Amino acid sequence: MLVPVLRVGCLACLFLYGAAELRAQAQKTPPATFRTSTQMVLIPLTVTDQNGRAVEGLQAKDFAVFDNSVAQPIVSLTSEDLPFSAGLVLDISGSMRLSMDATKDAARTFLETANPDDEFLLLTVSTLPAATPEFTTETVALEDSIGAARPGGLTALIDTVYLGLNQMRKASHGQRALVILSDGIDNHSQYSRNELLRLALEADVQIYTVIMDNGARGAQTNTVPFRPVMIRKPGDPGPEQQGPKLLEELADKTGGLSFHARNDAQAKDAMMKAGRALRTQYVIGYRMPDSGAPGKWHQVRVKSTAAKVHIHARSGYYAP
Repeated sequence: MLVPVLRVGCLACLFLYGAAELRAQAQKTPPATFRTSTQMVLIPLTVTDQNGRAVEGLQAKDFAVFDNSVAQPIVSLTSEDLPFSAGLVLDISGSMRLSMDATKDAARTFLETANPDDEFLLLTVSTLPAATPEFTTETVALEDSIGAARPGGLTALIDTVYLGLNQMRKASHGQRALVILSDGIDNHSQYSRNELLRLALEADVQIYTVIMDNGARGAQTNTVPFRPVMIRKPGDPGPEQQGPKLLEELADKTGGLSFHARNDAQAKDAMMKAGRALRTQYVIGYRMPDSGAPGKWHQVRVKSTAAKVHIHARSGYYAP
């Protein structure tokens, strides 16, 4: 079967998940699968300019797509403002005390970009992952829950994102995203970085990240989306950079955007750009080549002939 690989109520009471319960839930949940579409691979992608703003108006002739380094004829290109399902991951752990007000304001800014049919799930990061029981279109109630959150506890960031990817399987819309607001610190997760990356590559979900920095790390803090070429070399990142690097990698590999923000204005700007990107995505369609053995990794790369633009698309998929 052929797959499209890259498609990506009362909220005050949150359901808590301990690490053991989270793992038990994952064991009961079937592996992530992509929605099928006869003979077609569908690749959602975002095109941004040098300032991180979404670029509209491109045509099929402006793109080239490669599957395992082999150019594929583009069969279809669409660009529509369709309803989406988004999981909003809000880090409220103790390390976020200095950034909590800016983080809440940024989350509200993202909700302000919503259309009436968009649906949301709220997840919070602390000692235990937490999630609202179901998706909702009631953004006012969601904003109330965000406002009531108080920072504290350890940080199970990886476990919360892992939970979020599983919860996204309940989404109603085909376009699905996790939007993470965090400083990237993790000191209490049971799942590993590699386990999370594997699930992110299997899931049909784009990940957008806004990395909050109060200045302690001296990280880049403009709101131009992160790209792999911006990673500093040589040398491995220190412990204080490993979490942000993971958030950057999650966004890069799933076709989302990643931003750094040091203050309220930068965080709001980043969330506005993330919301706009979700509203202005392109979807490229091409016929899937011979997949070979089930589970084989297919690397996907999309290029554009348009000047001074950046392509953000999923890095690949596993053959069904």
